[in-house]
Amino acid sequence: MKTLRIALAASLAMISLCAIADEFKFKDTQGHQQRLSDYRGKWVLVNFWATWCPPCQKEIPDLIALHDAHKDKDLVVIGIAMEYASSKVVTDFATKHGITYPIVLGTYKLAAQIGSTTSLPETYLYDPAGKLTGHQSGAITRESVEEYINEKSRK
Repeated sequence: MKTLRIALAASLAMISLCAIADEFKFKDTQGHQQRLSDYRGKWVLVNFWATWCPPCQKEIPDLIALHDAHKDKDLVVIGIAMEYASSKVVTDFATKHGITYPIVLGTYKLAAQIGSTTSLPETYLYDPAGKLTGHQSGAITRESVEEYINEKSRK
């Protein structure tokens, strides 16, 4: 099991990037601005997803648990819904699934503030200084994100 956890942490495919991230700015479905600079001192996980995407649906409970466990301390999750029929479809889905983290109605132009989004789900992780430290295409788990953060925090 430990080997699996290490593999998951490694599979988080955290690409080391050296530059401080450009500021991103999104408006969530509650009308609040979500800016990277608002979260200095915390890890920021930005997850691109879609309501129709099975791997996206599978990771949502872990993203909720991750956000709820860390939001008041050291990490926030921001979900960016892509390829949706209407805003109501997204907000109804978020309510039905108990999503507690901010949801942004995304477009590919909006997503370009962070990077190219070529598959769903796709996740970007910023460290507390605002540096983009990781990227993964495909589903993630709470455990793999926490292990990655713990490893990076020890360095």
